[in-house]
Amino acid sequence: MSTPPTERRQPQTDRRRRGRRASDNRALGAKFPPASRHFGQLKAACSQCTLQELCLPAGVDMLDLARIDQLTQKRQRVLRHQTLYKAGDPFHAIYAVRAGFFKTEGGTGDGRDQITGFQMAGELIGLDGISAGRHACSAVALEDSEVCIIPFHEIEALARAVPALQRSLHRLMSREMVQDRKLLALLGNGTAEERITAFLVDLSKRLSQRGYAASEFVLRMTREEIGRHLGLTLETVSRTLSRLQRQGTIRVQQRLVRIVDAEALAGRVPA
Repeated sequence: MSTPPTERRQPQTDRRRRGRRASDNRALGAKFPPASRHFGQLKAACSQCTLQELCLPAGVDMLDLARIDQLTQKRQRVLRHQTLYKAGDPFHAIYAVRAGFFKTEGGTGDGRDQITGFQMAGELIGLDGISAGRHACSAVALEDSEVCIIPFHEIEALARAVPALQRSLHRLMSREMVQDRKLLALLGNGTAEERITAFLVDLSKRLSQRGYAASEFVLRMTREEIGRHLGLTLETVSRTLSRLQRQGTIRVQQRLVRIVDAEALAGRVPA
């Protein structure tokens, strides 16, 4: 006896439904990869970047991690001597340095340009614009660089929903304020030698934290720029470096610096 038409068509209908569901799942998977696979990809990407503290905070589940990852997808290349943003520009985002080196600078009350800091891969730029809604200084690339653009209103909203991200953001902002206070204290009370040694020790420590050699490095900034950062003249910077070399604590060859006696150098830094 022949099978009723509806029964013959049923397997084909089921196949079509399964086919549509599989197609939908593939489309959904392309947009939102499976959590375990996506988590692995994020970890691999973050392992090649030094921004884990902000982009990969501890205690974040896979879904929140994917949301954080979406905030750091936009990249921008900044060529040497180009400006990332200028003082007075509206504040919209903070920038995580993926590669390269920057300086931040702004005017002082007496009309001089003050370099407020040097930022390397793994550090943030742009936090100066949070309070007033406009950037207080300019950020200029010292070499060809790349940054992640992190829209502040988005990361602020996400931080309210992800406590681990909020703690990381607050910790980074607090660290920035502490560094600013240390610099002000050094500029107000430190001798030229104390300022130069503190600068070299801090740079060595930051490089070491990011996996680079702590005892030998190339200065991306000029001696004139170091002076503008530390409130010293070019001649004073050069004389101080030469004196530290004669004393056997460092070796300097143009922009290459080698720390010979790290303990003695650190001992000259004010407590």
